[in-house]
Amino acid sequence: MHKYDFVVIGSGPAGQRAAIQAAKLGRSVAVVERSFSIGGACVHTGTIPSKTLREAVLYLSGWRQRGFYGRSYRVKERITAEDLMQRLDITIRHEIEVLMHKLHRNFVDTIAGTASFETPHRLRIAINDEDSRVIEAERILIASGSRPYHPPNVPFDCPSVVDSDNILTMTELPRTLVVVGAGVIGVEYASIFSALDIDVTLVDGRDDMLGFLDREIVDEFAHHLRDRGVSLRLGETVETVEVINDKQLTVCLASGKRIRANMVLFASGRESNTDTLRLENAGLDTDERGRLVVDGHFRTQVPHIYAAGDCIGFPALASTSMEQGRQAGAHAFDNAITQAGNVFPFGIYSVPEMSVIGQTEEELRAVGARYETGIARFRETSRGQILGLREGLLKLLVDLDDRRLLGVHIVGEGATELIHIGQAVLAHGGSLDFFVDAVFNYPTLAETYKIAALDCWNKLRA
Repeated sequence: MHKYDFVVIGSGPAGQRAAIQAAKLGRSVAVVERSFSIGGACVHTGTIPSKTLREAVLYLSGWRQRGFYGRSYRVKERITAEDLMQRLDITIRHEIEVLMHKLHRNFVDTIAGTASFETPHRLRIAINDEDSRVIEAERILIASGSRPYHPPNVPFDCPSVVDSDNILTMTELPRTLVVVGAGVIGVEYASIFSALDIDVTLVDGRDDMLGFLDREIVDEFAHHLRDRGVSLRLGETVETVEVINDKQLTVCLASGKRIRANMVLFASGRESNTDTLRLENAGLDTDERGRLVVDGHFRTQVPHIYAAGDCIGFPALASTSMEQGRQAGAHAFDNAITQAGNVFPFGIYSVPEMSVIGQTEEELRAVGARYETGIARFRETSRGQILGLREGLLKLLVDLDDRRLLGVHIVGEGATELIHIGQAVLAHGGSLDFFVDAVFNYPTLAETYKIAALDCWNKLRA
């Protein structure tokens, strides 16, 4: 029986970073992956495919050029599912090669099979229905990821009722699409398909979408969705989905409303891939969606077993999962990590993008904080005019007394890249003065920081 210092269950963002971190500390490390290839959902059905799909849609639809040439402009007149999947296949193959190289370069063993606990330190790896092997580990990280939640009242056996995994295997683009769930995944796919001029309806039982974001940013985004013809049915729950045939469905809402569609995408949450781990043999339990509870160092209730990524719940983003895995891999072997601040950005790859860091205006109001805001619109910049942007907004939140930066909120082209300027300033306790005094390249969208800062400065002087 082989013994390792560290065994990681799952090869997604959290698992990769944890394994490499522990390997760099000189530990013997193995990664167990049950799927056909390394990378987890992030590479095969999640982050990488959905963002690649987004780029393919934006290019083929001519989306970025429509500010100049009108809404009817397209690079390719008739876009097919095959056009989109071709780019997906190339990107995923390359990503797998890169990940395998990283693991091998750091002498991390990769084991193909399904892991389950026999004891708190011992794992059985099922290679197939007949073969298995047992390994032991001093420390274990559970980074088994998650899968789409399937409500029992939804007919997923119909080929036109899909989740965020199997939508990536579609062979034909729908003319009409209903997206159920206005969380990160639902909002991303609704806006991406809308960019293809597909008739999209977004349904969610909550009155607001993306409740963790600043309301002004969400309102700006919702305005752009409606302007493109996306129907928002918030505060509505799905009662049933009637299947007329493989390409004709009716979504029946609890309010009595009925929506016809060619395809229904359910993106109403995810559940952790922990049900096959036999966690009871390790002394672990989970909540109703299979999520594990961890402390600030990502330790579970069993001190030598850690958990990170989707299997511990919110925010369940690739970026935060990577950092969780890195911290867990370091802490497992008593190696302190110095962090560049404890606030992380959130990126939503919708059309247009949204990205935030720090506190929202609603959070500041709730605690009675004294603050001021600064706003800049992308169309105010020369770069915005060059790109033909008609949408985009950057918002700064600043302490009223010492002008310290409290939050940055962006919706628009390149938001997930622009946010890192704010992240650097926020992490080092910077103030409004930095943006006022800084010299930015011209013409760039980064100038929106200076415009927003000057807007805030004028308000402070009033």
